[in-house]
Amino acid sequence: MNEERLWAPWRLAYVTGNELADDPSPPEPLAWREGSDTTCFLCRAAATYEPPLSADRRLLIAQRNSHTLVVINRYPYNNGHLLIAPARHVGCLGDLSRDEHVESMETLARLTNVYERCLRADGFNIGLNLGKVAGAGLPGHLHWHLVPRWHGDNNFMPVLAGVRVIPQSLDELWQTLTDALAD
Repeated sequence: MNEERLWAPWRLAYVTGNELADDPSPPEPLAWREGSDTTCFLCRAAATYEPPLSADRRLLIAQRNSHTLVVINRYPYNNGHLLIAPARHVGCLGDLSRDEHVESMETLARLTNVYERCLRADGFNIGLNLGKVAGAGLPGHLHWHLVPRWHGDNNFMPVLAGVRVIPQSLDELWQTLTDALAD
């Protein structure tokens, strides 16, 4: 058996669950959006900050739109895993405004094009978990998962070790994505 080693020492904090120990407390918003839940990480992301770019990088916000925001998932299923969420704290699909719904779908479509170009993704899993029993980790704030996929990206690591290999740091992904979205 040909045994190869994959070295990714920067991933240790993520694998052990200690990555937040290295990160100072999240930035404090200047203003929360009306109706925000101050314990919700997506509401925190949607708040107003000064300076905004520094806070966006720390909070992994790749883009803010009129009604939605794009956040890099801190606990990714695969490299490039994003969350697309309404900026407003809303937990029911039927409670989205028309503008929120349309902008969410347009953002998902635009991001698949961006990822095909900048990450050379071969396909995507896009999902929305409605309710805790359906797997929603944050049932009070809707968010779509956009997970880029590549031919051969399933490997033995998740099966044997319960570990996923993510080949890019979240900060490097933030830079790649914000640069691509600025074009």
